[in-house]
Amino acid sequence: MFNKVLQRALKFRLKKSYPTNIYDLNRGAAIAVRRPYSDEVKRAQASSVASPGPTIFDKIISKEIKADIIYEDDFCLAFNDVSPQAPVHFLVIPKKRIPRLQDCESSDKELLGHLMIVARSLGGERAPAGWRLVINNGRHGAQSVYHLHLHVLGGRQMGWPPG
Repeated sequence: MFNKVLQRALKFRLKKSYPTNIYDLNRGAAIAVRRPYSDEVKRAQASSVASPGPTIFDKIISKEIKADIIYEDDFCLAFNDVSPQAPVHFLVIPKKRIPRLQDCESSDKELLGHLMIVARSLGGERAPAGWRLVINNGRHGAQSVYHLHLHVLGGRQMGWPPG
């Protein structure tokens, strides 16, 4: 009985449209299941990691492109995601362009800490029951814009494993 319920639950999870790992409880191992990435991620993966031109986030920072900005200071900007994956979904980005988290330097530690503090403050206000902080890094991390950004998601129960 338990196995049939588990199999149905796993089949339901397989219908999701993002990469995930499913745990096979019979074998105690993770089964890698490939999910199609969004068109945005596919386009980013087809291009080079760090394009020389401005990213969409650079254009939001310079106000060339409008965004639903919820916070701004001298070091960072936060705005609602245009394709929210949860009732609360916003991004916190540094004004300094850092392509990926792995590209940051030791001198960036204060900036990185500041981004986390801003995410904590806004996350606590907008999703007081809890929220998740996600940083996608590189191709296998499904990074779609090569300008460091923190996703803050909340307003609903999050699943595990995350993806």
